[in-house]
Amino acid sequence: MPIRHLDVTTWYLEQRDSADLRPAEREPETAAEIVRAEMAGPELSRFLYTAVGGDWYWLDRLGWSYEQWRNWLARPGVETWVAYVRGTPAGYVELDPQAAGEVEITHFGLLREFHGRGLGGHLLAAGAARAWDLAGRWPGREATTRVWVHTCSNDGPAALRNYQARGFRVYDTKVETEAVEHTPPGPWPGAR
Repeated sequence: MPIRHLDVTTWYLEQRDSADLRPAEREPETAAEIVRAEMAGPELSRFLYTAVGGDWYWLDRLGWSYEQWRNWLARPGVETWVAYVRGTPAGYVELDPQAAGEVEITHFGLLREFHGRGLGGHLLAAGAARAWDLAGRWPGREATTRVWVHTCSNDGPAALRNYQARGFRVYDTKVETEAVEHTPPGPWPGAR
């Protein structure tokens, strides 16, 4: 696969107050149920990561072992929220609680079949709301004081717009040159 060098812009966004969160402006075309995967294991998490991120150069966890996935998910407060449409996983939000009441939305997105149906805004709003009330589900966890996320020019074209429409504000921007394959890897080896 040919390698090319791209200038990749990364935007870092945040909410400093739960009042910053704005709901989606339109109803999704298809009703979705958003449920916390209380027993999220490496198999489910890796499936969601590759099924959503395979089209957008999500590469950082592709080499993780089963043990690395399990250790990540076993950390207190890490949560995976999955959107289901008629019993089918449609997308997810992963939350990572950090020091000083901060929560990072580490991963968010929809499977390709669910793009363009108005579901992304609802899933993101639900995920951000769960970041703001995370302490209520984890005894001893301090209240959330900040929710943050980053996205880049290699992510879906609606990502930055969706974050901003939900009330996230850009607080930093970086541009770096990255070497990438001509096309994203897809959801599994050989998918392309």
